[in-house]
Amino acid sequence: MKQSLYLIIFLFIYTSCKSDKLDLKNYESEILKIEKLSDNVFKHISYLDTEDYGKVPCNGMIFVNNNEAVIFDTPTNNKASETLINWLGKTNIEAVVISHFHVDCLGGLQAFHANSIKSYSNKLTIELAKQDNQILPKNGFDNKIEINVGGVKVFAEFFGEGHTKDNIVGYIPTAKTLFGGCLIKAFDSSKGNLNDANTLEWSKTVSRIKKEMSELETVIPGHGKSGGIELLEYTIELFNEK
Repeated sequence: MKQSLYLIIFLFIYTSCKSDKLDLKNYESEILKIEKLSDNVFKHISYLDTEDYGKVPCNGMIFVNNNEAVIFDTPTNNKASETLINWLGKTNIEAVVISHFHVDCLGGLQAFHANSIKSYSNKLTIELAKQDNQILPKNGFDNKIEINVGGVKVFAEFFGEGHTKDNIVGYIPTAKTLFGGCLIKAFDSSKGNLNDANTLEWSKTVSRIKKEMSELETVIPGHGKSGGIELLEYTIELFNEK
């Protein structure tokens, strides 16, 4: 009888704890939106006021596993970033990874530093952000970095120039998910901001990603709707110089 009672108590505690870890729901306010894409992957959307394009929705990625998380790109400002951090609650944020030096990727970085969260980027991103008078990521890497998130490997890697000379992508092999940032374009979108772009190399860079990650199921672009590997194909064609 006692053994049965202990088993019931154990199962109740176990299922309760398990539910708490996965109890992250979609969120939306005027400054931040969070969409669940799969069991462990979320897209965060914040907004940037621009002279040329108006109010622009900007995407980032959140991966959560075993009560740990990694975030790719900050929301566009500190207030939205603080909201995202609070949304994650007691989840331990292992790192925030910046995909390139533009403000739509690191505009809320100060909020992460204020919460003692480690920040990473391509070393070139730190150099370019410094020239642009932006808040700087605190840890740089050359070509590739691996981050352990609750026992799962998450990668950030530089494949070549495109939207900028420093742009990297984030990849979660277990989830078959790519955060392409502004290197990857949403379906039917235009070429967008080319001020710091290398349009001659853009298609070649994305082709390398497609070759290495042929089993992708989810692709998150820097702006616009998520999709599958067809977003890589669309981007390759868009910048394929004839």
